[in-house]
Amino acid sequence: MKKKLFAVLAVFAVIAGIGAAVNVLKKEDSQTYKVGICQFTQHKALDAATQGFKDALTERLQERVVFDEQNAQGDYSACTTAVNGLVSADVDLILANSTAALQTAVTSTDKIPILGTSVTEYGAALQLDDFDGTVGGNISGTSDLAPLDEQAAMIQELFPEAVRIGLLYCSAEPNSQYQVDVMKKELEALGYTCALYGFSDSNDVSSVTISAASSCDVIYVPTDNTAAANAELIGNICIPDKVPVITGEESTCRICGAATLSIDYYDLGYTTGQMAVRILSDGEDISTMAVEYAPDAVKRYNAEICGALGIQIPEDYEPLPAE
Repeated sequence: MKKKLFAVLAVFAVIAGIGAAVNVLKKEDSQTYKVGICQFTQHKALDAATQGFKDALTERLQERVVFDEQNAQGDYSACTTAVNGLVSADVDLILANSTAALQTAVTSTDKIPILGTSVTEYGAALQLDDFDGTVGGNISGTSDLAPLDEQAAMIQELFPEAVRIGLLYCSAEPNSQYQVDVMKKELEALGYTCALYGFSDSNDVSSVTISAASSCDVIYVPTDNTAAANAELIGNICIPDKVPVITGEESTCRICGAATLSIDYYDLGYTTGQMAVRILSDGEDISTMAVEYAPDAVKRYNAEICGALGIQIPEDYEPLPAE
């Protein structure tokens, strides 16, 4: 009799355990995540990264993810307000799209997981002396850095007779400063003379670009939010002066550049979204997650601008894809 009783109790215990597990699964399946997005400014590269991020999360979590999307429109104080609003709303994770957004988010919370994207070099952006690929704490993300040595080699390939290269960038963006410092060394090693042309904000872009175009054979523009937002202005100055512009990313190249060695920002954002899923749904520890990079960069050229400037493009370059 006791054996039968124990057997019955064991069966009930198993059933109860199964029921509890099902309830847990149902709870997990029904959990909704609030994800905050702060994008520093409006331009196609950052827009594409945000869309890729959202698509990756929606693909996995579907209606269980809710986005609170903010765009600072290039205003640093608005960026602070946006991030503080996301922190006050107690979102489950923050996407900081651009260096400025990442820097703001880092100073606003050390509890909520923060994923950066469209950030070139995390050590420079966050002033980390010992950055080894993993930031630690509540921060990780993806980098949009294309190989700078290959960008320098591309300039040499396209313009072997050039003498003076102007490096045009926003001096207020640490990652832009990092890129032009590295590019200057790379280009000087190839025999070029280089000059830095830094503007502090959008108000200085015109005067600094005019100065660069008047004294340089080629202008290089890194991945730079202020330059991207003013790409039409840069093109309106450089193209009539027959000064080719090489850019660090594709969206700027579409407007004012002759060629670029660029990553796909949608893919970069999608990779960031996959990281977010691993944190939110799979329970991965963000403090141990290394910064990830986009797939291989691709050489592309702007056929219209190259035609206007008479630039001959090697066969291994691809035309910018249609939008």
